[in-house]
Amino acid sequence: MMTVPDTMLAIDPEQPGGPEVLVPVTRPVPAPGEGEVLIKVAAAGVNRPEVMQRMGLYPAPPGAPSILGLEVSGEIVAVGEDVASDMIGQKVCALVAGGGYAQYVVAPLGQCLPVPDALSMVEAAAMPETLFTVWTNVFERAYAADGDWILVHGGTSGIGTMTIALARLFHLTALVTAGSDAKCEAARKLGAADAINYKTEDFVERVKDITGGRGVDVVLDMIGGDYIPRNLQCLADDGRHVSIAVQRGAEATIPLWTVMRKRLVLTGSTLRPRSTEFKTLVADEIARVVWPHVGEGRLKPVIDTIYPFADAASAHRRMESGEHIGKIVLTLEGA
Repeated sequence: MMTVPDTMLAIDPEQPGGPEVLVPVTRPVPAPGEGEVLIKVAAAGVNRPEVMQRMGLYPAPPGAPSILGLEVSGEIVAVGEDVASDMIGQKVCALVAGGGYAQYVVAPLGQCLPVPDALSMVEAAAMPETLFTVWTNVFERAYAADGDWILVHGGTSGIGTMTIALARLFHLTALVTAGSDAKCEAARKLGAADAINYKTEDFVERVKDITGGRGVDVVLDMIGGDYIPRNLQCLADDGRHVSIAVQRGAEATIPLWTVMRKRLVLTGSTLRPRSTEFKTLVADEIARVVWPHVGEGRLKPVIDTIYPFADAASAHRRMESGEHIGKIVLTLEGA
């Protein structure tokens, strides 16, 4: 059995700031409580909410660690009293409410998924946050079904590339927007039916052209603000609009007549503050419905760049540049 040290290295900025505040510091190794496991972290995914938290714009929810990081992969090295000891030594990836940018992190057992041979530990670390987010919002809140069309903004982001991948597996037709012709081409190569350069084209008109005037069944929106009324123009009758972020603002003007006439559904969610019970239910559904595809190698995240743990600042700069295609990952072996 592995000996767990008392202290660890972690990225836990004392004050908000730019990427330069992301330096390793010493912190106590957390102890797993009821229903929890302690994971020795091999890799951690990098996500936009962590950039916002670093900047002081997205505080950790009550009870969550101040240490950054929402998803990890690694090996279980200790368990809470009510968790079977044979879990020790298991390789897992996990969704966590914080604490992932560290050598060790505590995770609820219900939010862990086994790492199959088809995934590397880097790939496994890049799965939970985007997979849980897209699954709950596209397939549960927007009840996407075979044959539906979906529009997602930020088509080459982690969320966008996961949406494309899941659309391919579950027989949806994905349209995306992106900020360059090169990114649009990358999205098409990943499986998007078409991609729209929002800097040079009116995505509303292009969606109408591509769908023969019908529109899409689902819009997955991370932009908010003035995109919302434009998104609603892209929806077909009985379409569903799901908001998961507000990069251009949390206020929007809603054309109610359009909503009424087309019988639209407007919904949205945030994942991080949800209860362990809810996330466990999501993990159980993913394990049954999605994870077999992962085990067979049919679903993998798109990896953009891998950085060593000590260079988390460069990982955040890459995220903020908007140049990435897919996921950015930190590796912690020997951190």
